[in-house]
Amino acid sequence: MKNLILENDGATEKLGQKISEIIKSSDKQNIEIHLQGDLGAGKTFITRSIIKSCGWDDLVKSPTYTLCEEYDLDEFLFLHIDLYRTNEAQDIDIFNLDRVLYKKKIILIEWPERLQLDRKYDLKIDFFHLENKRKINITIGTDVFKTLEAKYE
Repeated sequence: MKNLILENDGATEKLGQKISEIIKSSDKQNIEIHLQGDLGAGKTFITRSIIKSCGWDDLVKSPTYTLCEEYDLDEFLFLHIDLYRTNEAQDIDIFNLDRVLYKKKIILIEWPERLQLDRKYDLKIDFFHLENKRKINITIGTDVFKTLEAKYE
């Protein structure tokens, strides 16, 4: 686990760009990223940075009310899921996450702890509020993101 202090939104955006570089260079077909933290901690902000850095030019919306927003970039399909308003562990099934339609599928889940079941992740980021800053803990779940910690040495 790597602990970081992100001094401002620009630092959070740079982290998102580094994550997107790893996504673009990875051969793994399905990548899953879990984002945990309080409301307003930066989960959707970093998701926007990741998706835009992979080439999405339009608006990246929060899925708070829709539960899932999809972004089709031809080479990848991003599924941005917000489970804050879900009640049952089975609610994740409605998204059919295991479908194989694209060369590469990236699943970003906000509030994964609401699932009450263990889904394997490639990367988990826990967000914490600090005064005018963000503290994050990065946990690497698979080798896909092993180089991310080294970028912050």
